[in-house]
Amino acid sequence: MALIYRALGLMLSYPDEEQRRTVPAILDAVAAEPRIPAKVARAVARLGERLMLADLYELQEDYVQVFDRTRSQSLNLYEHVHGESRDRGQAMANLVELYNQQGLELAANELPDFLPVFLDFLSVLPDERAASLLGEAVHVLEALALRLHKRGSPYRAVFGALVALSDEAPDSDAVAALMEEAEENPDDLTALDQAWEETAVTFGPATDEGCPKAEAMLKAMGTPPGGPPAQTRSPGGPL
Repeated sequence: MALIYRALGLMLSYPDEEQRRTVPAILDAVAAEPRIPAKVARAVARLGERLMLADLYELQEDYVQVFDRTRSQSLNLYEHVHGESRDRGQAMANLVELYNQQGLELAANELPDFLPVFLDFLSVLPDERAASLLGEAVHVLEALALRLHKRGSPYRAVFGALVALSDEAPDSDAVAALMEEAEENPDDLTALDQAWEETAVTFGPATDEGCPKAEAMLKAMGTPPGGPPAQTRSPGGPL
């Protein structure tokens, strides 16, 4: 089992005292993971130090500012694939079924496409399978890493680690398409309300064609784009 995914998922959770207590163990797991470059591991360690020592209220305010008030930096994976379209609901229902097959149950306030939840799911899979599924979302992770880097957020390090753990390099065209999305000003509440009301995000030159990597991610998670729900299978075999 790839517990490094659970560790990184905890780093992306809402800051609280419980998270602070787990940071030393998280950093030990990151330091022991040979697939994460030393430079990235050091950046994750700096984030961990901040999470342990900074004022908790400031950390919480920063987390909300970075992830909850900007659609382009949302930690909900399907937000970057489906937006707020009807397809997202079915995709998440299929993902819940996939989680249930591994004995994972969501808390009442959790969405199945929330990245820390998805990483917790990967942590119970064999390493090769986990890296493969992560690879189907790597273009989204890389785009988030670039956006966070532009804003000077230390959370960028976690996404660098996740990209390193993937068994696939980010698709440059897919990342470029994501980066073309307008970046919201988290302090402009009117503009943010309008952004969340927009139609589903699409990629590529035509409005009826999705990003190939996004479609691959949906297929891997048991959700075919633009079609009926796929039959989910055991995560230990092909989906």
